[in-house]
Amino acid sequence: MAITEICIGLPQPFNGAELSAIDKRPVTGAVTIRSFGIEGDMVADTAHHGGVDMAVHHYPHDHYAAWDQWLGGHDLLVRPAAFGENLMSTGLTEPQVHIGDRFRFGSALLEVSQPRKPCWKIEHRFDRKGMVARIIKQHDCGWYYRVIEEGEAQAGDALECVETGHTEWSVARLFAKFYDPAHRASREEIKEIVDLERLSPVMRDKIRAKLAS
Repeated sequence: MAITEICIGLPQPFNGAELSAIDKRPVTGAVTIRSFGIEGDMVADTAHHGGVDMAVHHYPHDHYAAWDQWLGGHDLLVRPAAFGENLMSTGLTEPQVHIGDRFRFGSALLEVSQPRKPCWKIEHRFDRKGMVARIIKQHDCGWYYRVIEEGEAQAGDALECVETGHTEWSVARLFAKFYDPAHRASREEIKEIVDLERLSPVMRDKIRAKLAS
């Protein structure tokens, strides 16, 4: 499977005085993927985005058709990175991807670290309420990678799974247990999540606090 687009963006005015780098655009040629992310890409809200466990964001293009139907069409969906993603592809979705899966992309090695939690910025960008609720219900959240080995890649390069992570915990399942009230995690599932070594420490701490309470 190939990555069809690599997209980057810089912080710019988004909502009044607030900045966001959600408006990403595709790049041509090779990019360098470092531990903090793709060179030339930045985040504005460093309290909630970025860092080594959210270095690269992948959102499947497979979801665009359903979004187009639900939204009744939207200009953002006719170009890449409508959801602020760094990587776009077709044929790989949240139920197929596990926490801790490792992918070779160009010369870089990426590891799935956590699902993406949707926030109000998606609805503001599309000027449409209800999108966050739909993501929570559908579990079409996308995911983040940490960078195990830095390297270079370009659009058209294969994304090859070279190691499977926590096989019982797909991105879709973990997202559902964290955020979807219809799939609330049992105490046993919470214990399992706490022990997922390749899950980002922030998410493990959150679920550990829930277990303690």
